[in-house]
Amino acid sequence: MLKTSLALAAALTLAATPFAVQAQDEAAAAEPAADTRVYSPVNFNVEEDLENILLLDLSNGQRVAIRLKPDWAPRHVERIKTLTRQGFYDGVIFHRVIDGFMAQTGDPTGTGTGGSELPDLAQEFNPMPHVRGTVSMARAASEDSANSQFFIIFYPRFNLDSNYTNFGRVIANMAAVDAIQRGEPPANPTRILQASIAADHKPVPTMPAPRVADEDISADDLNAPLGN
Repeated sequence: MLKTSLALAAALTLAATPFAVQAQDEAAAAEPAADTRVYSPVNFNVEEDLENILLLDLSNGQRVAIRLKPDWAPRHVERIKTLTRQGFYDGVIFHRVIDGFMAQTGDPTGTGTGGSELPDLAQEFNPMPHVRGTVSMARAASEDSANSQFFIIFYPRFNLDSNYTNFGRVIANMAAVDAIQRGEPPANPTRILQASIAADHKPVPTMPAPRVADEDISADDLNAPLGN
């Protein structure tokens, strides 16, 4: 009798094993795969890998260099390069600039609701931290709604990590970013006069001369001797 009971128990165990293995496989498949990608560190040398340096010539007279990181977010970096080479960002203002947080740009309407004619991008969230100088993609409520707008971080904001696509870092002249006019929108917004990729070797654009009201110039001023 004992032998019969043991044999029956063993048979039931063997019969149940395939189902247990299947259940384990299904549970493992349901778990998100671990991120095994390797994220390279930021290269701060402005003379290297020029194809992955974004240059912003600002209306405050300064040029900012941003290291693009295609191994962090390849589709987002490609979008930034495409729009930059189309001249999309030229003349666009920083429309949302919050002191102690970030400066946002990339909307040709200047309202915060505009974008390019290209389709929205699927998110490429990554674990790289949002530290000072981080350049990350703006989006709406949907995780897959990034298009053309991006923002530059003034101070660390780690709550943005893995929630917004971090695709680069300022590597030169963060002081010029600090000088961007604050406001939502600012009363006198800072503008991107020209965005370019360093490999294209575009010169710094000529700054427009400040406009002087006609009534401020008299005939005496025009006829005054040079040096006065």
